[in-house]
Amino acid sequence: MNKYLLEIGTEELPYKFVNTGVAQLKSSFEKLLTENQIDFTEIKSYSTPRRLTLIIEGFEEKQPDTVKTVKGPILSIAYDENGNLTKAGQGFAKKNGVEESALYKEDNYVWAKVEQKGKSIKDILQENIEKIVLKMQGPYFMRWADLDVKFQRPIRWVVSLLNDDELKIKIADVESTRYSRGHRFKSDKVEIKNPDSYEQALFDNNVVVDSQKRKNIIIESSKKEAAKIGAEVYMEDELLEEVTNICEWPVPVICNFDKKYLDIPEKVTVTVMAVHQRYFPLYKDGKLLNSFITITNYIGDNFENIKAGNERVVVARLDDAIFFFNEDTKIPFENYVEKLKGITFQKGMGSMYDKTQRIIKLSECLAEKLNAPLETIKRTALLCKADLVTSLVFEFTELQGFIGSDYAFNAGERPEVVKGIKEHYYPLGADSELAESIEGQVVGIADKIDTIIAVFAEGKKPTGSADPLGVRRATLGIIKTVIQKSLDINLEDLIKQSIDLMPVEIKDKETLFNEVKIFFENRLSIFYTEKYRHDVVDACIVNKSALSDLNDFAKRVEFLSQKVNSSDFVALNEAANRIIRITKDYKTEQLPDSTLFNTPQESKLMEYTNSIEEDKLDYEELYKKLFNAKEAIDEFFDKVLVMDKDEKVKENRLTLLYSIKKKFAKIADFSKLVI
Repeated sequence: MNKYLLEIGTEELPYKFVNTGVAQLKSSFEKLLTENQIDFTEIKSYSTPRRLTLIIEGFEEKQPDTVKTVKGPILSIAYDENGNLTKAGQGFAKKNGVEESALYKEDNYVWAKVEQKGKSIKDILQENIEKIVLKMQGPYFMRWADLDVKFQRPIRWVVSLLNDDELKIKIADVESTRYSRGHRFKSDKVEIKNPDSYEQALFDNNVVVDSQKRKNIIIESSKKEAAKIGAEVYMEDELLEEVTNICEWPVPVICNFDKKYLDIPEKVTVTVMAVHQRYFPLYKDGKLLNSFITITNYIGDNFENIKAGNERVVVARLDDAIFFFNEDTKIPFENYVEKLKGITFQKGMGSMYDKTQRIIKLSECLAEKLNAPLETIKRTALLCKADLVTSLVFEFTELQGFIGSDYAFNAGERPEVVKGIKEHYYPLGADSELAESIEGQVVGIADKIDTIIAVFAEGKKPTGSADPLGVRRATLGIIKTVIQKSLDINLEDLIKQSIDLMPVEIKDKETLFNEVKIFFENRLSIFYTEKYRHDVVDACIVNKSALSDLNDFAKRVEFLSQKVNSSDFVALNEAANRIIRITKDYKTEQLPDSTLFNTPQESKLMEYTNSIEEDKLDYEELYKKLFNAKEAIDEFFDKVLVMDKDEKVKENRLTLLYSIKKKFAKIADFSKLVI
């Protein structure tokens, strides 16, 4: 079985690029091989901070030979009146490398069968590898030396092996060899005999090239070290991913700090360790310990200097945190609200104090509509941004909300307010938890909608590469909170209220409203199509305003998703679409006039239509009623000519169909369904 190994060795890559870089590389090679009709069984990927590697397995040594039929000139041009090839015919034969005698005539044209020899895998790889690598994308690509190419970090070595032999290539002026590099403190030259020996050869030189194996080593070895002191290690996925991609030979070391640092809020201590220093905090019986694990990229067994250095660094950061905490708490927490006047929210949209006042107004409106506790919600809204002007949040920006919550607790605020301040930022990510308290839910929605409207009002709506102030995340956060917490909130009304509160003159509020509405609907569609069929979601969005009642939308999607797979749905869907097609551009507020009926089928359909009181039925009952009306609908179309010569009769029949069309539309727009 043929195997090809490509290793691109670099200076230390940013941890965020390691995974995306190797994924880009793998995708590009899959595309290259597929386009060149080279079958393969697997492409394995490996990565460390200093290398991106692929091993391609199970491919043929060359493309298959093919015979292609090529169409030439029309016969009257390819041959003269004596049946001899003209210069045009001769040129066609020469161009395609065939003998003139091999040409044949068909459908008044001259044709040729051209045999194409398949390229070797060697040629394909040598012609394309440098192009693939230098077309990779990422933030902050750089140039080095006097080269005119860019990459995330300077390329220092390249390994290129086809089975046991070198396949010579050059990338950014670096010629390939069969020599890789081991750990920085072990070896600068590691011979790779073939792709099969690659992983073991580097392991023998203290490099774990398989990132998943490296991650597992970090998890298991850290747990083992923590168990020695009866502790459990806390590992967030993002931190674990980062640590995995900044080391090649992971070795855990337990370090300690003075217990006095546990007196400051736990979130501060954990943030200093995990976010700023990439340490794993340790817990015992659910309580944070004055110990942590650092993952070293170290060969040896003398860890004293490593421990001392890391302990010195973390203590310095914790000393800063204690100082800022003590300074901040000398001032009543509510006093920080006034200081928000000195922080700009965004250009043209006033200060953070102005934003706070808008949040208060929106939260008050939402609280009244939800019959929620107005006093605690208004207090949460007032204090929700106060911590932004504290020294601790200025130094540790990721603590916003959490520190505000702690400071509110120290200031004696009510528990609902304390929790609401922390939770109003939730969800922090796509899969993060939602606010549990009504204070956090309401104030969070008010804060997010204000941010979204401000960004759109300034003409800075998200694009493919930019998402100002996390508008996509904010929009999804509102949608998930409203649906999953069953909040009776009309988002269309909320958008309009927020537009009216903007501190700038908005000349065309209707256009702005529609832009935001469409953006919300797009995010809603993306969110729901992760679980449900796209056509079902689309059908439930376009039939009526989904944003005015998201919980109703969620029910309709769930209901319709179950029905579309039932045996009776196809027939009902066809009946609905017959009505939709003939009333496509027809709208009326009138009711059908029974005195204009001249067939029994019209009266029968009218009777069924009137029996369906859609506003009083749940979706299961409405569906059954519509299904029972299917026979009357089919009879109507089979026996009645809708487009009657009498204009009044025609109009009345369209009105009748439009009446029952609105019954179907209560569930969804059936024309959007792909059955």
